[in-house]
Amino acid sequence: MKLTGLHLLLTYQCTFECDHCFAWGSPSQKGVMTLETIRGILRQAKETGSITSIYFEGGEPFLYYATLLQGVRMAKLMGFSVGIVSNAFWATSPKDARFALRPFKNCLNYISVSSDLFHYSELLSQQARDASSAAQELGIAVGTISVARPEERDAEKVSGQLPEGLSGVMFRGRAVEKLISYADRLPWEQFTECPHENLRDPGRVHLDPFGNLHLCQGLVIGNLFERSLSEICETYDPEAHPIVGPLLAGGPAELVRSYRLPHEETYADACHLCYESRRSLRSRFPEVLGPDGMYGVF
Repeated sequence: MKLTGLHLLLTYQCTFECDHCFAWGSPSQKGVMTLETIRGILRQAKETGSITSIYFEGGEPFLYYATLLQGVRMAKLMGFSVGIVSNAFWATSPKDARFALRPFKNCLNYISVSSDLFHYSELLSQQARDASSAAQELGIAVGTISVARPEERDAEKVSGQLPEGLSGVMFRGRAVEKLISYADRLPWEQFTECPHENLRDPGRVHLDPFGNLHLCQGLVIGNLFERSLSEICETYDPEAHPIVGPLLAGGPAELVRSYRLPHEETYADACHLCYESRRSLRSRFPEVLGPDGMYGVF
């Protein structure tokens, strides 16, 4: 496995508790990276010889502003392209947004701002607008991440489509608990591939505060506190992985067949069937299906 990007989940804590959140982010979540941990991770990323970009995500990474700023600066000094994903809660005015982002000038390449009706009362919040304007003034590239609420399809009077500029909910994590009643369903046998992740050669992975390296949120291929990043990459065997192997062979439907899992006849999407199948398998494969918080266990 040859990685080019490493996304650091600086913390699972968040200012919001959004219904669609993969990671069950909330103010009460546990786990945050220290500067010492980040420094070690960046060294390991450099040692791979292939990773060129580092992203800081969450949760909400700006909750730990000093750690985030120093982490971004360290990554930039080591030659990485650096990005952040944030909900821009800190952009309480244009002036405040500039003040928060100014120290990142010349060390942050890109910021993605989450703004939609899960986060705020309007699709593009004032916080998102102020954060975007401040980033542009400082020469930081900026983009917006917006996820449509499932019921918005009906509101827009479209069939099987989403309003322009919005992404669809992936039914995993908290979305399975909060939003599944809005979803159309299809027979489980139809979900024969993973539509979102390149499980064989992922290119980028997520690393959480507990050292877990995620191919997809809650699907782990190793722990950096136990083995080095280079070793995990070099020894990754997707077909031998107890979850990835069946997914490559036939998607979430193959997980059901391979492990003879109890199941419903219909699911909202491939993520929904995969997530529920993995929840059923957690006691059997705890080392690769975690941590608990990714499955709503606190």
